[in-house]
Amino acid sequence: MTEASDNGAMRAVKDCLAGSVGGIAQVFAGQPFDTVKVRLQTQPDVYKGTMDAVRKTLQNDGPSGFYKGTTTPLVGVGLCVSIQFLVMEHMKRTFGRINNTPSGQAPVLTPVQLYAAGATAGIANSVVSGPVEHIRVRLQVQTSGAAAQYKGPGDCIRQIYSSFGLKGIYKGQLPTILRELNGYGMYFLAYEALVQRKMASTGKARSEISSALVCMYGAAAGFAMWLTSYPIDVVKSKLQTDGFAGDKRKYSGSIDCLRKTIQQEGAKGLFRGITPCLLRAAPANAATFIGFEMAIRALG
Repeated sequence: MTEASDNGAMRAVKDCLAGSVGGIAQVFAGQPFDTVKVRLQTQPDVYKGTMDAVRKTLQNDGPSGFYKGTTTPLVGVGLCVSIQFLVMEHMKRTFGRINNTPSGQAPVLTPVQLYAAGATAGIANSVVSGPVEHIRVRLQVQTSGAAAQYKGPGDCIRQIYSSFGLKGIYKGQLPTILRELNGYGMYFLAYEALVQRKMASTGKARSEISSALVCMYGAAAGFAMWLTSYPIDVVKSKLQTDGFAGDKRKYSGSIDCLRKTIQQEGAKGLFRGITPCLLRAAPANAATFIGFEMAIRALG
């Protein structure tokens, strides 16, 4: 193994580890908001709005109800975010070589390159995020107690796989891929463009950017992602909480789900639950990027 390949492998390991730190931080900061968002998206007849969903969740499940399904994302999101940052950092270095960036200098990418790098990271991430989010949303929408269909993540996976196989685990994968492609394209475009502009205007290295600014840029990235991808996420959540067959199945696919949502709820149905989503975007994504950046600085 050459020194260059050895350094490349070590860089990839560090990107993965730092991404995992960011992912775990994201789950703890954002899970309660995500639970409310998913319940609003998938159960419009049960919840009148954000505060009604919060009140009923507390009433029926207690404070722990906001963290239902957390085990799956703690493992899965850590892996997902490590994939995102691993691929994103690799794509940045690849575009840096295409742009003939001098050795030792941070690559400066065009907006199109930043979007393409983020979109590639999103597509790679969807292989894991699809089933992780599928299991999570099914656990999030069920109520606690004897009526609960699934006892936990493992039981949920076992029941779905035994009845519907791998196809059942990957239910809703098409809208997941579309959301990740555009969402992470916009996500990393927003964050990296802000970082590049700050570095260019101040002459500071990336590691010298303050934690406060990293948090602000991370929050901006979260808003950029969700404001451009939210309707796709609604379709994804509806499909992933839909029945698998027979009378329990409401939607035959993504287009049918989109059509019926607009028909039954109007265009506003595609934005149902966006309030807790946007409230989540700032702390969850600030936590993601500060976790990643601090871990990268510590790892060297």
